[in-house]
Amino acid sequence: MLGRFIKGPSEQRTPQSTAVPVVANGAAVVQPAPAEPASDDFLSLKVDLHRHLIDRFNLATLENASKDEILSEIRPIVREFVRGRNVPLNARELDQLTSDTADEMLGLGPIEPLLKDDSITDIMINTHERVFIERRGAIEETSIRFRDEPHLLRVINKIVSNIGRRVDESSPMVDARLDDGSRVNIAVRPISVDGPLVSIRKFSKNPYSLERLMAFNSIRQPMIDMLRIAVQARKSILVSGGTGSGKTTLLNALSSYIPAKERLVTIEDAAELQLQQPHVGRLETRPPNVEGKGEVRQRELVKNALRMRPDRIIVGEVRGEEAFDMLQAMNTGHEGSMTTIHANTPRDAISRLEQMVGMAGMPMTHESIRAQIASAIDIIVQTQRLSDGGRRVVSISELTGMEGNVVQLQEIYHFVRRDVAADGSIIGEFRATGVRPRFAAEAATLGLHFGKDVFNPQVAL
Repeated sequence: MLGRFIKGPSEQRTPQSTAVPVVANGAAVVQPAPAEPASDDFLSLKVDLHRHLIDRFNLATLENASKDEILSEIRPIVREFVRGRNVPLNARELDQLTSDTADEMLGLGPIEPLLKDDSITDIMINTHERVFIERRGAIEETSIRFRDEPHLLRVINKIVSNIGRRVDESSPMVDARLDDGSRVNIAVRPISVDGPLVSIRKFSKNPYSLERLMAFNSIRQPMIDMLRIAVQARKSILVSGGTGSGKTTLLNALSSYIPAKERLVTIEDAAELQLQQPHVGRLETRPPNVEGKGEVRQRELVKNALRMRPDRIIVGEVRGEEAFDMLQAMNTGHEGSMTTIHANTPRDAISRLEQMVGMAGMPMTHESIRAQIASAIDIIVQTQRLSDGGRRVVSISELTGMEGNVVQLQEIYHFVRRDVAADGSIIGEFRATGVRPRFAAEAATLGLHFGKDVFNPQVAL
């Protein structure tokens, strides 16, 4: 069986340098092999080993191979590879490296080490030749690559087939997800001119809490207390922000305050929410099939969710005509529901909601639409990704009703920028505006009380 998966000499590429490449400042730099396999260098060793193996193996024949078969093939190659780089590994470490490499070859190939690295938040594949990552808010290029375009397409098909979707020339774009809930967007030829483009937004294996976000300087304790009380008092919350500003992360964190006895129904394009409650029903949209039939849109899912006896409905992102049905749900016994929206300010979020409700084609005036929004939404939480890569909750506002034909907003907390440090990081502070939320009295009847001075504008949070 030995050699069944290995390409012939004419198919193999020229062996590369025996030095281990590491990523530094976005570029691959060749360094001598270290005396001991430190964690970062060990990751680089695995990346280089994977590159070495994809040059030697006929990847198409691995599709139906078992892990035991792959292990028997790669074990002597791994041993030779490590010996040639003079890396001191004991037998247990060598077996672990061999097993990890086999898992990567059976999984998503070269990017498996990146998926296992919790410090990486985004993986961006620009054709088979270049892979970028985002770590701590900064983008850098890695030395990882795929052997060729068919190799990358095999990995792409493995991702989309796991959730019953497809991507090809007739359907060149797709939203998908990995088993851990990480969000994937894929574009292939002909709309992707130079080759497949893959964007992976990773999600933490341990869902973020608001307290954990506070450790990253994204929010402060009085703001957490207000949002916790708002959730427990069944106030409907809209999380607004731009791309990559942390809307879904914040929605996950907010949902942790929902009582475990309540029934929740989530609605998403690609299921990625990580709710911890025991009573959760998850619904996911479906794209049309090859004949253009079978599509299930978010609006149909929202309507169906209303028949599932939910206490709250959580929509991953509202982006179209389903906004009308979402507002109707919030106004008719499903208070405390939550969703996210793409918008740069709370006022913009209201305008976008108004436009989306108009897309539903219902005969409603602008005034009646705004009245629906003012009645349904209680809190708007604005998130923003700042120029230093940090994500902040920059505003928490309360909707207080209508004045004339204008939806009234009052800001409770906001983030005030002060300066920019020498390293480019934003210097600022969170402050209250001095306005006390109108739902405070209602919350007090439920035994939910705010602390002293939490709304004092003279005190930095």
